[in-house]
Amino acid sequence: MNQSLCWARARRSASALALGLALAAAGGAAADETCQSPYMAKITGEEEFVYVWTVGIEGLGDGSDKLVTVDVRTGSPTFGKVIDVDSLHGRHEAHHGGFTDDRRQLWVAGLDTSQIFVFDVASDPANPRLVKTIDDFVEASGGVVGPHGIYALPGRVMISGLSNANDKGGRTGLVEYSNDGRYITTHWMPTAKTAAGLPGAEHADGFGYDARVLPRKNVMLTSSFTGWRNYMRPFGELAKDPGDGFGASMVLWDFHARTPKKVFQVPGMPLEIRWAWGDDHNYAFTTTANTSKVWLIYEDRAGEWQAEEVADIGDPSQMPLPVDISLSADDSTLFVDTFADGKVRVFDVSDPHHPKQIYEKVIGKQVNMVSESWDGKRLYFTSSVLANWDKTGADDEQFLKAYDWNGKELTPRFAIDFIAAKLGRPHIMRFGARSLYAS
Repeated sequence: MNQSLCWARARRSASALALGLALAAAGGAAADETCQSPYMAKITGEEEFVYVWTVGIEGLGDGSDKLVTVDVRTGSPTFGKVIDVDSLHGRHEAHHGGFTDDRRQLWVAGLDTSQIFVFDVASDPANPRLVKTIDDFVEASGGVVGPHGIYALPGRVMISGLSNANDKGGRTGLVEYSNDGRYITTHWMPTAKTAAGLPGAEHADGFGYDARVLPRKNVMLTSSFTGWRNYMRPFGELAKDPGDGFGASMVLWDFHARTPKKVFQVPGMPLEIRWAWGDDHNYAFTTTANTSKVWLIYEDRAGEWQAEEVADIGDPSQMPLPVDISLSADDSTLFVDTFADGKVRVFDVSDPHHPKQIYEKVIGKQVNMVSESWDGKRLYFTSSVLANWDKTGADDEQFLKAYDWNGKELTPRFAIDFIAAKLGRPHIMRFGARSLYAS
């Protein structure tokens, strides 16, 4: 069975710290790029560059993973063009990455080799430079495999893992490194045994995916996916045999203590987490890939945290497979990408308990990541999920696409065909601007 047919069937620093704390206190009015850590240095004005972490394809160009820099400066002679390519000379299953709190470094990771690549983006934002490779992540972390999200904390980064070195299944942990690349500590995800006595302990499955912090409430949320033995398998095999299974839980943590407080049952692989930014908005959204639902995790009037299914995404029986989300800086709009049908769906979430879909658009034959500009007027989309999970044949489109958003509809801004450019499979996007580093 080829993969396209399977998908058809499936469709059934101190200054940075002070600034980060100020942003956290200020809430939505001072929100930076909406999917980023509140501890990061704030950028004002329009983004100038988009950094695209890209999976290499054997036989296409040099076949290696690479960091691709695209010029998005309005009026630039190279607007909408690739202006820099940094090849890693090998394939590592490029996936996610993020900045340090001062935004001077961009850390990107490989899900297969568990290597982490640190780029200097401050010296010349148009030309990132590889300055460090961390190749002992598994050993240093005590056995975490598959570094996934890179999340900025004051003076350090938190790296969410997907798997482990023991059996390469779903049990994993959160790993902290200093900004200069020194290992600090590992926090293993709770299981029913290790979480005994906590509310919802019976739902703790040890899986991990995303990790996001709401500083003013001293809470962190984590979500859950699957292990190396699954995410590196061809999707056609996985569709017939789910192997080690998938995550069905989210964990609420005491952030300062880094200890679990409560475990929620959230069936169907809850993936990306987006906290609201408003001063009194004590809630976050996630979506579940296998069940196509929007979930709300919120603090109730009694001060207790709850998880609630609040909306369907398309027709769940057709498994559109929601993969990425972006919440607007004013907390009113949620953009949801669904891989199988290549659509973005836009929800009015001004009442977070009752989201209402207000718009949808086909971005491509497949779509994965979505990144929203700081002023909410532009959105960027990429196409790749995983090398062995992307569609095949004519459905295997690989692109970066940019759109203008006027609050009612998306209109094309530019597009880059990553196959035609011999670049590979584009995944995570991060924004850059020279204004960050001006003295």
